[in-house]
Amino acid sequence: MNSESASSLFQVGNGLWFFFILYSLILLGIGWLGNRASSSEASLSDFYLSARSMSFWVLLPTLYATQYSGNTLVGFAAKAYRGGFSTLVVVTFMMGVVGFYLLYAPRLFALSRRYEFITTADYIQHRFGNRLLSTSVAVSGIVAMANFIISNLKAIGVMTSAATGGQTPAWVGICFFALVILIYETLGGLRSVAWTDVIQGFVLFLGCIAIFAAVIYEAGGVGSVLKDIHQAAPSFWEVPSASQQVEWWSTLMIISIGIALYPHAVQRIYAARSASALKNAFQVMVYLPLFTTLLMLSVGWIGRTRFPALSDGESEGITLKLLTTLATELPSIQWIVFIFLAAVFSAIMSTVDSALLSISSMLTQDLYRVARPKTPESILTRFGTCSSFVVMIICVLFSIFINQSIYKMIEIKLELLAQIAPAVFLGLYWKSLRAGPVLWGFVAGIGISLYFVLGSQILPWAAIPTKPMGIHAGLLALGVNLLLVIGLQLFSSSNKQSHSKKKPFSTSEA
Repeated sequence: MNSESASSLFQVGNGLWFFFILYSLILLGIGWLGNRASSSEASLSDFYLSARSMSFWVLLPTLYATQYSGNTLVGFAAKAYRGGFSTLVVVTFMMGVVGFYLLYAPRLFALSRRYEFITTADYIQHRFGNRLLSTSVAVSGIVAMANFIISNLKAIGVMTSAATGGQTPAWVGICFFALVILIYETLGGLRSVAWTDVIQGFVLFLGCIAIFAAVIYEAGGVGSVLKDIHQAAPSFWEVPSASQQVEWWSTLMIISIGIALYPHAVQRIYAARSASALKNAFQVMVYLPLFTTLLMLSVGWIGRTRFPALSDGESEGITLKLLTTLATELPSIQWIVFIFLAAVFSAIMSTVDSALLSISSMLTQDLYRVARPKTPESILTRFGTCSSFVVMIICVLFSIFINQSIYKMIEIKLELLAQIAPAVFLGLYWKSLRAGPVLWGFVAGIGISLYFVLGSQILPWAAIPTKPMGIHAGLLALGVNLLLVIGLQLFSSSNKQSHSKKKPFSTSEA
């Protein structure tokens, strides 16, 4: 970035800090209102599920803000810059998430109302009656969500530094926004988180449209963009290779399954006021990738025409680079950089607060309450708020000092969450499925995922691929997981039937 662009960005960054102080005060005010609206009984259902009262108008934006993070505005454009038109498939990925929601959400919602589930592990325990299995699911969810928080806090630090032209250290942004999130989340629980998601989701949605409109206008319209792309990057028009198509399907499955099983997404299913509110929210959600993902992919394609020779690392900032250059050339529209940064921070904050609340619920409901089942709910709720402080402090420290890449941490999260799928999906539809096969499949899936994702770092001499044959390790692990679950269940069922057919021994036969 040249000095003129950096100076322009620094000026925007100064204004951005003023905005975020004001914005943070608004979020804290919403947290206080959520606290005022909470039940005086301080129940877990009220704190973690907003008393199961979310209407369509709250459920839709909170689901939207949950599904889309800062990666939407930053990562998708960078992927499009490098991958060309083949990245259109990402729109399908995000639509696929909604498809997987619809496979299990209606049934799980009905069960949650009858049995008052708080977490995913509550359903697992109810369905299979195996504490080791449900606790294992809870622990994997906690690890995955902690990874999610750390990666997004790292993104906050990177964006804070970039927004102020390097004048503000990354750790300052991390600590500031972590504190704001922590306060409003612990004040009102899911009620406060969902109400802030309404604002954050709107800012994200508006940001995607405004950024696309500004960039496409500056580029001279769609026709001009396509002509420029044909000249600057003819490879964009090439038919994807077989290996690329394999990776498409692998990514489609791992993203769709992993995101659909986010613990905080499951909590929103439980929190819906009615089945119709949940159904209507998902019906709208399926179209939102066209107004979010597709627009940001287009920004990446346009960026390739303006800056055709960026390295992979440099391309990660293509959206900000485009907008900064545009603001430098046309100072009158410098506000578009401000909107972009506001949208990124809103998206990241809505992700972190949801993940933090879900970890708190799992620590409280699935671990602490199991260890001390007679604890009053008021004390459990207090434990949940205290655990949020501890978790956030640990995640802040990791985000400042850990060197792992953001994308790698996101991958680990999806690999782990995908292994919960057999327990949830098969558990809802296969009535005779028992806990034993599900537990063995889950353990095998987690083990294989960690071996491929982390093996090359633990055993650098072993040259372990993170994507064997171009397929995500988590998806291969899920395949083994499913085979074990189905095979062991069928084997045990056949043995049971063969034993039941044997004639009972009697003294007369002797």
